[in-house]
Amino acid sequence: MNEALVVIPTYNEKENIRGVVAAVEKACPSADLLFVDDNSPDGTGRIADEIAAGDPRVHVLHRERKQGLGRAYLAGFRWGLERHYQFLFEMDADFSHNPNDLPRLLEAAGGADLVLGSRFVGGIRVINWPLSRLMLSKGAALYVRIITGMPFMDPTGGFKCYRRAVLEAIPLDEIKSNGYSFQIEMTHQAWRRGFQIVEAPIIFEERRSGQSKMSGGIVGEALWLVWKIFMRNGLRRRPGPAHPRSIAAKAAS
Repeated sequence: MNEALVVIPTYNEKENIRGVVAAVEKACPSADLLFVDDNSPDGTGRIADEIAAGDPRVHVLHRERKQGLGRAYLAGFRWGLERHYQFLFEMDADFSHNPNDLPRLLEAAGGADLVLGSRFVGGIRVINWPLSRLMLSKGAALYVRIITGMPFMDPTGGFKCYRRAVLEAIPLDEIKSNGYSFQIEMTHQAWRRGFQIVEAPIIFEERRSGQSKMSGGIVGEALWLVWKIFMRNGLRRRPGPAHPRSIAAKAAS
């Protein structure tokens, strides 16, 4: 078993799944893969099983129905924690997240507790997005920063690397959000607990095939959640003291 696990939710991703396995394994030999499939009607789960049967680095977690991105990631995190992986990634199956960026995130995790793959730190690196989508994402990031105080340029991104200590400290059963809001809530949970969070630049490309899972409901959920987590943090716009298991706390001791 490798030290890192790449958790990849799937729903109707049969066009991408074989390619993403090959790309991840080539880019990051120290990582295993876990597909969390929500009973895809197109047979994605069956294809994943076929791959896993011949590849010990590939694993599949089947769920009975589509329950949303956040629920899929939480299921994958629990699976990985039970098997003692030290680093757990989030990554999309559609190549909007480039597997070649995995080593950069893993390297950054050597000095941080949570690494956010950022489309906007040090400039804009987004390919094939319409201007309206780009402005929505940039506006959402600014909205999150203003209300919560989190200083990150890309708090809604879904390409991340967690140290296991972060996920062990977050009460995963209490996370109820999905989509954009899931990404915001998980980062805020780590930030308010005093974990060291950094952003690493990535290139984001619009999916190559299949349909986007973005919807108005996902955006609306994120807008409301920002206020909920602000109030949950006692209207404070600052993180807590360094968590005892944080890289920063260990370095200071």
